[in-house]
Amino acid sequence: MDTPIRVLAKAVRTLIRPGTLRDVLHGVPIGKPLHPPLATMSLGCWLSAVVLDVARADPRATRLLLASGIGCGLPTAAAGLTDWSSLHREQQRVGFVHLLSNVTALGLFSASLAARLRGRERGGRMLSYVGLGVGSMGAYLGGHMAYRLAAGANHAPQVSHLVPLGWHDLCLLKDLPEGRPVARRLGYIQLFVLRNGEGVTVLADRCPHLAGPLHQGRLVVEKGEACVVCPWHGSTFRLEDGTVKHGPATAPAPIFETRIQRDGTIQVRPSVT
Repeated sequence: MDTPIRVLAKAVRTLIRPGTLRDVLHGVPIGKPLHPPLATMSLGCWLSAVVLDVARADPRATRLLLASGIGCGLPTAAAGLTDWSSLHREQQRVGFVHLLSNVTALGLFSASLAARLRGRERGGRMLSYVGLGVGSMGAYLGGHMAYRLAAGANHAPQVSHLVPLGWHDLCLLKDLPEGRPVARRLGYIQLFVLRNGEGVTVLADRCPHLAGPLHQGRLVVEKGEACVVCPWHGSTFRLEDGTVKHGPATAPAPIFETRIQRDGTIQVRPSVT
């Protein structure tokens, strides 16, 4: 499946360029991936429609639920494809089958609604039952991607409980290059460290999206704000506070407070903000 995966992922990245639309589909404005809640809404509507079918409830209510799930399916697919296009190949392989399952389920529920509108209630119910089975398989694969393959999870270390309280020596200011990010270690945590004159910016080095090394990224200015761009998938973070400017990451990069001792030693501690 690697050939169609590669072609489709490239087509999605070409069609949905970095910018406001892509950030919205990733879920940057809400700080969480957008695809999972949308998918829950669609599948929840379809599951509810099947329950009403089993209970022989008002057919109009069933048709309304089917239509609601179908209507939510398009933005769900758009958000899912956008996330999927920026994953590792191993995750994309599972996601491709997840995609095929959900597209098939969408087609079956759409056919079910069409059959009901033509008065073929029994055929519509059969199509809904099959659609729910296929959709459930797609949902299972989505859960496998999220919880086993960590697609959409925050990959940045949660430093607030990994680093003991108080200030910790990191390195000497004179040992840092000017204006070029480097990696330094604090215990077993790797940090992004950037010297700018007598000031130092320190972030967790692992990108929250898929753990890319931020110290290897580009430094850019976005609307007057200094940022770093992850070298793997282009997630962009403000250096001032680690917040996300552009996805696919939705979680901020953890930031450290810094101070410089008289002997030039840089001390750090996790930011409490």
